[in-house]
Amino acid sequence: MNNFLIKFKNYGLLELLVFSSAIYVVGMLLWTASTRSAVEEKANTVKSNHKQIVDFINTEINNCNQGDENSRTIWGDLCKDEWFSLKVIEYINNNMKMVNPYSSSRKILKQAQDPRLQAEGKAGQSTEMGVIFLSSQNFSSEAGSEWVIGTCIKSPCVAAGNNELTSVYR
Repeated sequence: MNNFLIKFKNYGLLELLVFSSAIYVVGMLLWTASTRSAVEEKANTVKSNHKQIVDFINTEINNCNQGDENSRTIWGDLCKDEWFSLKVIEYINNNMKMVNPYSSSRKILKQAQDPRLQAEGKAGQSTEMGVIFLSSQNFSSEAGSEWVIGTCIKSPCVAAGNNELTSVYR
């Protein structure tokens, strides 16, 4: 026992700091490795939600292009007229059963002045991960009108591959 204590007498504060730092680094590596699959699962769910909404809006655009002059979108706007973003958001939130893996909030789709800022979290903007943002301006009936759809997939949102931005054209 005395031989054991004599060996530790030569250890000082620096050795203790190095030893505890090594334990911390190994612990963080193990924690990161053990939670990686859960993070990837959440990211895949958000990507799937984003794709579903983009596909849904594109389907409505295609249906309207093939329909007659008085046909309506599934949310009630006339195909030939301007589409209101709030109606689309309300319809999707109430009828499409999607889940945000980062929040229990019922709303999966929200309106944003600039979905690019919301998806990327630029300029000090905080963003809600997993929420999909649709342009707040209405979708004009003119050919070439654009709606931007964006979401933050995982943190940090501004990093490459951690956000999704899609433009939908009429």
